[in-house]
Amino acid sequence: MLVVDDQEGIRQLLFEILTAEGFVVQLAANGIEALNSIEQYEPDIIIVDMKMPGISGLEVIKELKGKGYKGCIILMTAYGELEIVNEAEKLGVKYQINKPFDIDDLLQLIRSISNNELGGEKPTNTYHL
Repeated sequence: MLVVDDQEGIRQLLFEILTAEGFVVQLAANGIEALNSIEQYEPDIIIVDMKMPGISGLEVIKELKGKGYKGCIILMTAYGELEIVNEAEKLGVKYQINKPFDIDDLLQLIRSISNNELGGEKPTNTYHL
């Protein structure tokens, strides 16, 4: 699993909580870091923030989908970004969580993805940036 967010506090919080749940989690501070490594590795789940300096989360999604990425993407976005969410859905993103988010809601979503789309396996294809 890869978490892409420019806020270090969010990255660390998600890292600690998700690893405590048994997931293997790697971190990227921005879209450029994520895209630079995505060609070598394919994480099963990517959690990507919408608003980041440089390359936005939506641009990361467009790049990944253009390269045939088959994993699950969870888009983190602020309330009121309906147009961006709609564009992400057109790109095939099925999952979105609003910031500020309830960590229990995010965990439930990740467990559901793991059980339903990954056959009950915890994400294993990971990389570290």
